Amino acid sequence: MLGLFNVHAANAARPWANFVTMQIVVALILVVLFAVLRSRLSPDRPGKAQHIFELIYNFLRGTSEEQIGHHGSRYVAFFGTIFLFILFANLLGIIPGFESPTMFPYVPAGCALAAFAYYNVMGVKEHGVGKYLAHFVGPMPLLAPLMIPIELISHMARPLSLTIRLFANMYAGEQVTLVFLGLVPLVVPVAFMGLHVFVSILQAYIFTLLTMIYVGAAVAHEH
Repeated sequence: MLGLFNVHAANAARPWANFVTMQIVVALILVVLFAVLRSRLSPDRPGKAQHIFELIYNFLRGTSEEQIGHHGSRYVAFFGTIFLFILFANLLGIIPGFESPTMFPYVPAGCALAAFAYYNVMGVKEHGVGKYLAHFVGPMPLLAPLMIPIELISHMARPLSLTIRLFANMYAGEQVTLVFLGLVPLVVPVAFMGLHVFVSILQAYIFTLLTMIYVGAAVAHEH
């Protein structure tokens, strides 16, 4: 694949870092999973997988409408994508021989930059460039010299916050599990693997919830 783009890796034996390969694995799992699920969709006799993903969809749609408003459902496609990608990436590390790509800072940073770009684009799309940029000025033009730097720093800190939160939690969870697997290879690590599953779901939800909040603030109309 690298040869198609005329890219020459420094290490020919391992041209890709582990987190890049793991991301590709997650993407392939999602593509195959939804291709199979789509072929089996049935309004009369839904299967277990359909029930699970309908619950996820309804949960994300309900949460987005709580955070954004009645038109929050138009953004569910992005929220669902980011939630499922992070969730599967977090859970991948439970499988022996695999690593969670989110335990490397590059992957959370990529997701955070995607969320950052998305909510700004949606804000511009909803209000237009002029009105959206006016949000950075604040309620009073006299305060603009003070508010603009504060708003800029606040917005620029969001991808950093999303990155550190997801990376730190996943890295710490992975290290704790590995330590106990080395010390007590039987029974005890199961509890920490269960904790890892809980943290994986929680972190995917928190990342998605914060993205919803950012989108909601970007598309909100002042009254």
